[in-house]
Amino acid sequence: MLRLFLKLFFPSTLRLIVATRGTQTPVTISYLFFQKVLRFNKNVYWPVHFTSIVTGYKNINAGIDTSPGYMPGCYIQGIGEIHIGDYTQISANVGIITANHNLNDTREHTVKCVEIGKYCWIGMNATVLPGVVLGDHTIVGAGSVVTKSFPEGYCVVAGNPAKLIKKIDTDDVVEYSNTNKYNGYISSETFEEFKTKCLNF
Repeated sequence: MLRLFLKLFFPSTLRLIVATRGTQTPVTISYLFFQKVLRFNKNVYWPVHFTSIVTGYKNINAGIDTSPGYMPGCYIQGIGEIHIGDYTQISANVGIITANHNLNDTREHTVKCVEIGKYCWIGMNATVLPGVVLGDHTIVGAGSVVTKSFPEGYCVVAGNPAKLIKKIDTDDVVEYSNTNKYNGYISSETFEEFKTKCLNF
């Protein structure tokens, strides 16, 4: 019955649900209900769990099939710019922070960009701090606090502060691609136009 209702009155929504089925961040009726009807993270252009918080979405560039805050309990702080590459997975209770309070005047913020590459995996309860750059295929262990950059990627980092645990052989990684490509709710074919009109890039 619900599928028929969507087909009749919201055909583009039904197409989006079907097109993203089987991806790592599928658009579902549940996510749409909390986000678009109940207005949790209402303006964010990708699906976000109702227990996660995303601020400054206009400063966040999320890649294909990448939805920071899709898992519960995340805090994605877009005071400064956040760039996250395609097919990067972000687990539950992850914090991505772009601003810290000034040491001398806590009313002020020191803002730095965060960049996370493609095919990364940020483990549960990890925190990525301002100014950090993580290259493609970086895995951040659960509970880690990433205070410095690993721009070369292809590695596992873990701990507090996070340190290099293991390098990943570039010949062993698998770079897959979805049949239907979406940056959140936006078709990747029109995403550049959307960025120009709606985001701060």
